[in-house]
Amino acid sequence: MTGNEAIAKAALDAGCRFYAGYPITPQNELTAYMSNHMQDKAGVFIQAEAEVAAINMVFGAAAAGARAMTSSSSPGISLKQEGISYIAGAELPAVIANIMRGGPGLGNIAPAQSDYFQATRSGGHGDYHCLVLAPASVQESYDLTGLAFELADKYRSAAIILSDGLLGQMMEPLLVKPQAASRKPQVKKDWALTGCAGRPANVVKSFYLKEGDLEKLNLELQKKYKEIQQKEQRWEELLLDDAKVVLVAYGTMARIARGAVKVLRAKGKKVGLLRPISLWPFPRKAFAQPKKKYLVIEMSYGQMLEDVQLTLCGKAGVEFLGRSGGGVPSEEEIITKVNKIYNG
Repeated sequence: MTGNEAIAKAALDAGCRFYAGYPITPQNELTAYMSNHMQDKAGVFIQAEAEVAAINMVFGAAAAGARAMTSSSSPGISLKQEGISYIAGAELPAVIANIMRGGPGLGNIAPAQSDYFQATRSGGHGDYHCLVLAPASVQESYDLTGLAFELADKYRSAAIILSDGLLGQMMEPLLVKPQAASRKPQVKKDWALTGCAGRPANVVKSFYLKEGDLEKLNLELQKKYKEIQQKEQRWEELLLDDAKVVLVAYGTMARIARGAVKVLRAKGKKVGLLRPISLWPFPRKAFAQPKKKYLVIEMSYGQMLEDVQLTLCGKAGVEFLGRSGGGVPSEEEIITKVNKIYNG
């Protein structure tokens, strides 16, 4: 399957029964898969009239207790930011897939990772965070989407799948375990708007005018975010034990960095790879025992770089290699940069 199709299949297998979206390249395979297969699950598929409409439809479906999802690519995700902030303020679980493309503006349809700030710093207004998971393969596109629905329900929070145009379009084998293909929501949503018969009325809102009420909500949100930061950090390590230079990359760039590590190791260079899987919360625990040198590699001009620098706080040297606007750092560029660092 393609990465886009794997995300869509995972959502359906995870019990997603409401999808609203609007076409944009390079994520259209995801929307097409949903339109073709949601009917098999007796769910609802809507091609909305706009991105703004789609995210507000997801708000409504999530408020009613459905596992709900939308997807888009960079400019479309920008249009959804107000709705995502409302979802955060109302403490609703929802999954949002961003298949990143080059920017700013309409940009192009080539892969990029320049939406990192938007995802991890929360592009809408207010003090909130979304869970952010970054797959690096078609298999992970499937696996992490299922996880995103589970975490969204667990924390009543929006969860973002941050992929890109290359990973979304590439095709790889996908193994779906029987238990994963029949995953059902486990969290009881006694807060949902399912009708008042037999229980007190529920209210879902993000609007608080009485003095002190909004601050109380924000304090509760911050408590939840601290719990997420403590419990939900995820990363992968490769050959770090003796590494003198550690490459830090996520998603598509981690695939290319892995190839560079293999070549450099064959030449006797002690190089390893640290791949963040959760981008928020950022896996600070992975840097608990700093190595001497880190090289951050991104399809941007230094966004995840800031999180690495903030985490290390001067305890190790940090170098950077990045391209954007559809430019992808090559294995050869990484090797050249590492050789310069390695040789001082």
